Amino acid sequence: MRIIGIDPGTAIVGYGIIDFLNGECILVASGSVQTNKNLADSARLLEIQNDFDIILNKYKPDIASVEKLFFCKNQKTVISVAQGRGVILAALAKFGLKIFEYTPMQIKLAITGYGKATKNDVAEMVKKQIKYKSFPKLDDTADAIAMAVCYIKTNEV
Repeated sequence: MRIIGIDPGTAIVGYGIIDFLNGECILVASGSVQTNKNLADSARLLEIQNDFDIILNKYKPDIASVEKLFFCKNQKTVISVAQGRGVILAALAKFGLKIFEYTPMQIKLAITGYGKATKNDVAEMVKKQIKYKSFPKLDDTADAIAMAVCYIKTNEV
């Protein structure tokens, strides 16, 4: 089974693709879609959509695991993230993927057993639970990999 985990946004969208085979998690690919802040919102959203069309065609995941939008104090940020998330969900639906959504607390609990774990705690636990050649340094990409692992941890696979 191949799972794509996605940490949505507009400026940076992290993704991580994991194969779950014989009880092992293997990191296949990871990266980020980064848009130019000087572009119009519509152009940035189109770039995200086009890049995800390429990623989904290339890796052909079976399942998508996406971070749920949570309350944010900065309304401008939450609207921008929601727009990016909407484009991503539409791209996933276009490819017919079953989409699972998790809050940050659910992700932390599934990965570390503690709902208030730090980002670093989550990343360290993910490293212990997957096989990889090189683990990404970008938080958004590491968070996306955690999304994929969260799906495996919370579902009977």
